[in-house]
Amino acid sequence: MLILRLLIVLVALLLVLSGGMYVFTRNPRYMQFAWQTLRFTVLFLLVFALLFLLERYVLVGWLAIL
Repeated sequence: MLILRLLIVLVALLLVLSGGMYVFTRNPRYMQFAWQTLRFTVLFLLVFALLFLLERYVLVGWLAIL
């Protein structure tokens, strides 16, 4: 969980910096990079949540049946 917190903090910092660079330069590449980073992070967090639920309920439930 510590790694997830570090990831979220780093992504938030990256998004703020990309937004700041867009404000100063008006270069659309920074907003595109921020959008791609946000999409990748959300996808990563969804996959992690799915694996967490799988481990939490399915595997533990399977062991309870056996």
